[in-house]
Amino acid sequence: MPERLQKLIANAGYGSRRWAERLIEQGRISVNNHEAKLGDKAIIDDKVTIDGRPIDLKRYSEVETKVLIINKQAGIICSNKDEEGRKSVFDFLPENTRWVMVGRLDLNTSGLLLFTNNGDLANKLMHPSSEIDREYAVRVLGQVEEKHIKQLTSGIELEDGFAKFHRVNLGGGEGANRWYHVVVREGRKREVRRLWEALEFKVSRLIRTRFGDIRLPDNLRANQTDYLKPKQVEALMKAVNLKE
Repeated sequence: MPERLQKLIANAGYGSRRWAERLIEQGRISVNNHEAKLGDKAIIDDKVTIDGRPIDLKRYSEVETKVLIINKQAGIICSNKDEEGRKSVFDFLPENTRWVMVGRLDLNTSGLLLFTNNGDLANKLMHPSSEIDREYAVRVLGQVEEKHIKQLTSGIELEDGFAKFHRVNLGGGEGANRWYHVVVREGRKREVRRLWEALEFKVSRLIRTRFGDIRLPDNLRANQTDYLKPKQVEALMKAVNLKE
């Protein structure tokens, strides 16, 4: 079935859709020896070139949507390139598939991270309009009182806008070092840490335990991966109104 040219190029791993659109606008892409225009569609068997050089639209062609989870260890980066030579989550993924990361976790955060070979699914899951729950176990240093919980669930103005926890539950611990389970519905950078820090609390440990209905399995070791079952993948796609 013909699809938008920029989507095929992105799915083949050559760059983002916006990048491909810019090249189309600049007249640098051709399909079957004809200059491409925005809105053009193609199939993976078409002869496509960028600046006169042929590209392979089939190289990551997979019919089945796959979703992979990893139990990210703290200290592992989420970028696939690093000037310091640090270990990346991409080092632990199966090869021969173009994996798209669904959001990211910062360097010192561990826990559940999702990857998929379906770019549309990844984009839908990351978009704030989908309102997917992201649950974290967080160890907080300080004396948290009921008034603080109300502030965190009512909302706090951060430097990049209003943010809040949709739920905060006590998770155990004693003294000034206690665990809480919190839920956010956006993937903003360091959002969980920044909300606690806005009230002058220090986060000493942060673990993502759930993304939507997908929970971090108790038996999944650090940096170990596992594929979601087909029914789980189907439920994820249904949650964001996508069909296989």
